[in-house]
Amino acid sequence: MTRHARAPAKINLTLHILGRRADGYHELESLTAFAGVCDHLYFEAGAPLSLTVEGPTAPAAGANDDNLVLRAARNLLERIPAARTGAFRLVKYLPVAAGVGGGSSDAAAALRLLCDENGLTYDDARVLAAARATGADVPVCLQPHARMMAGVGEKLGPALDLPPLCAVLVNPRIAVETRAVFAKLGLQAGQARSFGRHPEIGQAMARADLFAALRKGRNDMEDAAGILARQIVDVLAVLSAARGCRLARMSGSGATCFALFENRRAAVAAARSVRRSRPDWWVKATVLR
Repeated sequence: MTRHARAPAKINLTLHILGRRADGYHELESLTAFAGVCDHLYFEAGAPLSLTVEGPTAPAAGANDDNLVLRAARNLLERIPAARTGAFRLVKYLPVAAGVGGGSSDAAAALRLLCDENGLTYDDARVLAAARATGADVPVCLQPHARMMAGVGEKLGPALDLPPLCAVLVNPRIAVETRAVFAKLGLQAGQARSFGRHPEIGQAMARADLFAALRKGRNDMEDAAGILARQIVDVLAVLSAARGCRLARMSGSGATCFALFENRRAAVAAARSVRRSRPDWWVKATVLR
């Protein structure tokens, strides 16, 4: 039996950096949502643990043995040695090192498939521990619903019933190293930032209220990433100028940016226009939830 899981793009609708802890890790607060665009992960039980990677963005994914899919599986095996594993096949569509949590979402999909194979729940303490050991963004991707994320990614709020957000995602086909962006922020260990509280995000917010709250938020990594990769500034300018754009912002540490629109028709039209003017960019119209 072959199992299948989607690994959707994770979008940081907001990303507030609260400071840097004494251990060097950055504290954050972020409203995350998940897109309709995704990678696909397939699992064949019974075979030795292995991974093959294919798809349009597979060449940028790096060596298979270092892939987060295998790292997640091995981290789960450390905690549940008797767990049944098998062969994974990953089909990559999402850009790599792009601020959309592609690798983390792939790892979370692997953990979900292993949970299904072994009769484990996604909130099993051992599964959550394996997710945290694999990467900071893996826990929030384990159950891909809109929610608040805090700490270094380990503090998760409840799933949020937000109105679907029609969006355009754009990546200028460049990789941005998260570590380099954090370094560009220049925060010293123990240093805090105070640029205003995160806007209140409630359950079942009306669309107009959600847009108003999002406009009060920000991505504190955007300026630093734009200095390292000027293409991000270009993408944000193009998206901001798109007809019907309600908000344009970078996701994660970049270089992927998103624009929100009132409806799907406006988002599709904007994506078509951007794709026509910049055929070298990765452009997708999608819905965030």
